Amino acid sequence: MSERSERTAGTVVLDKPTAAPVSELVTSYVGRVRGGDMGALPSVIALIVLSVVFWIARPVFMSQANFANLFTQGAAIAVIAMGLIFVLLLGEIDLSAGFASGVCAAVLAVLLTDKGWPWYLAVLVSLLTGVVIGLTIGAIVVKIGIPSFVVTLAAFLALQGVALKIMDNGRNISIHDDTILAIANKNVPPLLGWLMCIALIAGFAIVQYRKYRARTKLGLTGESGSVVAVRIALVAIIAAAAVFVLNGERSRNPDINSLKGMPIVVPLIIALLLVWTFVLTRTSFGRHIYAVGGNVEAARRAGIAVDRVKISAFVLCSTMAAVGGLIAASRANSVDPNTGGSDVLLTAVGAAVIGGTSLFGGRGRMLDAVLGAAVVAVINNGMGLMGYSAGTKFVVTGFVLLLAAGVDALSRKRALAT
Repeated sequence: MSERSERTAGTVVLDKPTAAPVSELVTSYVGRVRGGDMGALPSVIALIVLSVVFWIARPVFMSQANFANLFTQGAAIAVIAMGLIFVLLLGEIDLSAGFASGVCAAVLAVLLTDKGWPWYLAVLVSLLTGVVIGLTIGAIVVKIGIPSFVVTLAAFLALQGVALKIMDNGRNISIHDDTILAIANKNVPPLLGWLMCIALIAGFAIVQYRKYRARTKLGLTGESGSVVAVRIALVAIIAAAAVFVLNGERSRNPDINSLKGMPIVVPLIIALLLVWTFVLTRTSFGRHIYAVGGNVEAARRAGIAVDRVKISAFVLCSTMAAVGGLIAASRANSVDPNTGGSDVLLTAVGAAVIGGTSLFGGRGRMLDAVLGAAVVAVINNGMGLMGYSAGTKFVVTGFVLLLAAGVDALSRKRALAT
């Protein structure tokens, strides 16, 4: 901070704060990266490299139809990963998130199809089921003191059995409610998509400007106005390009069945991302999450209700798993005993870690879930287009996850060393 004070007749005169030049900001960022603060850089590089490779190998990868498919393929994983980030930030783990989503989806399907409930009541009970699961797991971990790995492993097995019981040991339950099916299968009208895009860009610009003005009033040296403008312009270009592509005609027979607009699940994920990012960065609860994940004892001595924070994190994790189960059921048009099983849990955890969230707690952002899910979706989609088997996809995804975990471990060591 550039500051000069002169005492004249008992007054203090401060120089006007100056903004750091672009070169200094770049140098500072490079220094943070070299010091171990990698952030989302590895996942962004991986996303770009993989996309270019698959585009060269299979040009159809960048088609409008496939671009829209990427969003629907990774939506459920991204939402479940968002919930897992709350737990991972504490240095804990929830191995039951996958089957928690399956149980909540089963409850939703039974209420909709077998009981004939309206969709809003069925969704509410499904979300409450997630709350109960998270509250139970959190209470056992915190109050009894059993490690979360053991508790959630037991819940993983138990919830798998509960899902089988709900669906009569293997029954497939079809979903016919138009509102639920629209979440992952219908699109936003093009005009509404543009209005959402404009609102998102305007909101981002307002937040960036207010942050810039606040730092200026406090006399803090920060980014210049031109840097803030470039950031806003970059977000605007990316958002507008995505909407433009998604608003294009994707149907092979547009005269019979026109297919335009972004999938409804896209604004849903954006809304969840904005809400939980605000919670983590702008509320005391979010700051307490980071504090507990960084140092439990220090947080407790600072007066933070550690037990309440941990239980709340598990509740949020299972509730978001319920939302993920809802999206998965909508995309599949049905629920079966495999919903939430197979590789759902490992993929969701992998998405959070690949995105940049630390397995050791105290470091991560909600955006990591979306970026990591995008990487996983690109791998599955691209390798599917190239004709690789499911086994090969698992091997590659596992390698990417191991690489991300290695980067996390090395960056933490580097941060401690510097």
